[in-house]
Amino acid sequence: MSPTEAERQELMGLQRKRSAPAAQVRRARLTLMLEGGVARAAIKTTLGCDSRFIATWKGRFVGERLAGLYGRHPGRAPQRDPAQIDARVLDYTLTRQPRDGSTHWSSRKLARELKLSFMQVQRIWRRHGLQPHGLERHMVSNDPDFESKAADVIGLYLNPPAHAAVFCVDEKTAILALDRKDRQLPSAPGRAESHVFEYKRNGTLSLFAALNTATGEVLGTAPRHTGAQFVAFLTDVVAGQSRGREIHVICDNVSSHKTAAAKAFLADHPNVTMHFTPTCSSWLNEAENWFARIQRDVIDRGIFTSTTDLKRQLMRYIRQYNKNARPLKWKYADPSRRIRCNSSVSVD
Repeated sequence: MSPTEAERQELMGLQRKRSAPAAQVRRARLTLMLEGGVARAAIKTTLGCDSRFIATWKGRFVGERLAGLYGRHPGRAPQRDPAQIDARVLDYTLTRQPRDGSTHWSSRKLARELKLSFMQVQRIWRRHGLQPHGLERHMVSNDPDFESKAADVIGLYLNPPAHAAVFCVDEKTAILALDRKDRQLPSAPGRAESHVFEYKRNGTLSLFAALNTATGEVLGTAPRHTGAQFVAFLTDVVAGQSRGREIHVICDNVSSHKTAAAKAFLADHPNVTMHFTPTCSSWLNEAENWFARIQRDVIDRGIFTSTTDLKRQLMRYIRQYNKNARPLKWKYADPSRRIRCNSSVSVD
């Protein structure tokens, strides 16, 4: 049965409609070609179909008219294998770089590259514990005696000699006494404290600190960073202990710790033993942990009108800290592993 004039107009309009589904346009063209008497061979070539397609939709139109040209089971878009999507996202994240020269992917950049939603990329990253935006830093020691030195230092932390005092000694050098060129804005509800960008430098000083591993207390002073001042500081540390008491000093390999004056000091004080951490292993010195605290609590946001003002605030912090000092407790995260050179074993 041929389409009526009204049906023909609707079929022609559907055929010209850009937003119509491709499948419906194809069926409308088939109906019009059949109504125009086009040969089946030509229809197959033009529409890229077979005889079953022609018979099916011709019968639908005869039986149901225009309503028969709409699919009864439109189905859904083909689903991509989730495992393949995960593998592709992980491959791009871990082995490739963005085309724009960025050092790492953002979820939106990778979503555009793989034609996914950025939330899907974020879920995959979260599921596999990936954080491309994150950056951590590590230190690798090339000290050939790393294992023996590390074992020596950690042994003093975990099992110090009876009745001996163990101190972690270090220097925090070149601390800037920064003053701001304009007033700061104090914190308020909904607003963080704000400092002006421009600052004025009022000099630098160094902070010597000796942390008692048994009590957590800190002895500190802020002289110039020289070998002589280091020896003078060790003299103050030893003077605070009972005469003849065994003292172990843990420090790094900076040159001021190995001067002739330092060697003479050790010769004059046989009860004092120096223990040097391996190269590039500052994390083994507990004083570094304490320096991180004073950096965060005093130095980072401090405003200092002079080096004298800076020294006063540092010494005040040390006095208050010692009132509630607590020792650090070290333990292996995995006791079955040994610390070796070029390896990373976390400690708490």
